[in-house]
Amino acid sequence: MDIKSHTFDRLRKFFSSGLDIVEYAGLLVIAFATTIAMYQEAVLMIESHRVALADLLLMFLFLEVLAMIGQYLKSGQVQVRFPLYIGMVALARYLILDLKEMTEWRMLAVAAAIFLLTVSVLVIRYGHVRFPYREDADEKLGKPYVRE
Repeated sequence: MDIKSHTFDRLRKFFSSGLDIVEYAGLLVIAFATTIAMYQEAVLMIESHRVALADLLLMFLFLEVLAMIGQYLKSGQVQVRFPLYIGMVALARYLILDLKEMTEWRMLAVAAAIFLLTVSVLVIRYGHVRFPYREDADEKLGKPYVRE
């Protein structure tokens, strides 16, 4: 039984390492592509001698993606709030860009979606403060958290 357990642990570590490599490679590709997209957007703004609100919101989206990657590299996990923030900004950008072509109902639907994402962030923040994860509570008390 001990040999099977040892073999299983080695296999698990091997596949876990492989997944980590793929994960970091994917993050590197996303970070590189986001940086290139930011550069291209900046060049377009410079060439047109004009900066619009939609351009700024797009740059903010790029920064949020990079911040999400940075957060993952620092902590090993992505906070759920980051994609929600990105969704809110993307919907706001959509609302601003297509405002003239939108019907009243579509406008209300997009505004409602932004509102729901905002409420989601508030609920998550409230839950995190009111019911912290065990490792967060231990860190606040000055105790190192050891996973079991």
